[in-house]
Amino acid sequence: MNINQLEEESNMLRETVNQLRSEVERYRRTPLMLCEVRELYGNQAVIKIPNGNQFFVEVSSECEKLKPGDAVLVEQKNLTIVKKSRSVKRHNVEKFVIVEKPKISWEDIGGMHSHINEIKEVIELPMLKPELFEKVGIDPPKGIMLHGPPGTGKTLLAKAVASSTNSTFIEIVGSELVQKFIGEGAKMVKEIFQLANEKAPAIIFVDELDAIAARRIEIGTSGEREVQRTFMQLLAEIDGFKRLGNIKVIGCTNRKDILDPAIMRPGRLERQIYVGLPEREARKEIFDVHTKKMSMGEVNIQRIVELTEYLSGAEIKAICTEAGYFAIRDNRTTVTEDDFKNAVQKIKSRDDTEEGNFREMFG
Repeated sequence: MNINQLEEESNMLRETVNQLRSEVERYRRTPLMLCEVRELYGNQAVIKIPNGNQFFVEVSSECEKLKPGDAVLVEQKNLTIVKKSRSVKRHNVEKFVIVEKPKISWEDIGGMHSHINEIKEVIELPMLKPELFEKVGIDPPKGIMLHGPPGTGKTLLAKAVASSTNSTFIEIVGSELVQKFIGEGAKMVKEIFQLANEKAPAIIFVDELDAIAARRIEIGTSGEREVQRTFMQLLAEIDGFKRLGNIKVIGCTNRKDILDPAIMRPGRLERQIYVGLPEREARKEIFDVHTKKMSMGEVNIQRIVELTEYLSGAEIKAICTEAGYFAIRDNRTTVTEDDFKNAVQKIKSRDDTEEGNFREMFG
C-alpha cells in the first residue's frame, strides 16, 4: 500500500513539474507584435508595423483567412503572421468622440420650422431617398453649416436629423482635434471618417468648427501650422466620400465670420443655415415644449413670452427649470405664473452679471 501511494504522489508531482516547466517556457517566449494587414498575396502579405514601416512577410498555415485592414499578431524575429487579433480596438479616436443613437424627434424642437424643413431637404431626403436625386440627376450637398449665437438649438437639430434617418451620431469638438504632436490631429480626422464608414449611416457633427477651420495665414507658429494640417485633412476627407452616400457632415460654429472660405465652397459644407434667437411665436412654441410635462396652475404663457425677448431657447429651458425650483422651495407641486416671472428675472440678472464681468475683464 505504501508503494502504491508513493507512486501516485510521484506521478502527481511529475505532472505538476511539467506544468510549471511549460508555464516558464511560455513566460520566456518572445511577445507577439500587433500589426495591420495592408495587402495579401496568397500565403504572403504586406503588413504595417506600429512605427509605420511596411514589410512583405509570410502567413502561417495555421492562421485563419485574412483580409486587408485586419489586425494581426506577428512573431517579432521574422514578422511571420501567427494569428488574427479580434480584441484590439482599432480606433483610438473613440475616446475623443461621442457615439450615440439619439432619441430626439422633430416634435421635441419648438419654433424652428423653417430650419427643420431645410435640414430635411439637405440631409434627411438624400439619405432616405437617394433614388430621387439620381432620377433628377443632381447631387445634394455633402453637409451643412449651422451657425448663430450659442443656445439656439444647433446641436438639437443635428441630433434630430440623426434620429429621423436612424443614423449613428458621431460628435466631436473642434478643439479636441488640436493635438500636441505633429500629425496626430490629421490622424484623428481620418479615424473619425473610418469610424463613420463602419457605423454608417452616420452623421458627423463637428462642434466649434472654428477651432480648426479658421482662416489660414501665410506665416504662423508651429502650432498654427499643425492646426492647418488637421484642417487640410478634414477637407480631404469631405472631398473623399460620395454626395449620395450614407455619411453626412454637419459643422457648427458661433463665429462664421472667421471661417476659411475653403470649408464653405460648393462640394463641401456649401449650405449655411443661420440659427438665430427665436421670435415671439417661436419662443411660445419652445415654452410649450418644455412645459408640456409640468404641473401648472393658472399661467398666462403669452405674458411670460413677452418678458423673454432676446433670450435663446436654452435660456427659455432654464427659465422653466428655475420656475419648477421656485415651486419646490415653497413645498408646492404646482408651478404658478409668479414662479415663471421670478425665473425670468433670475436668468436675466445672471446674464447681465456675466456681461458686466466680461466688460470688466476685457474692457
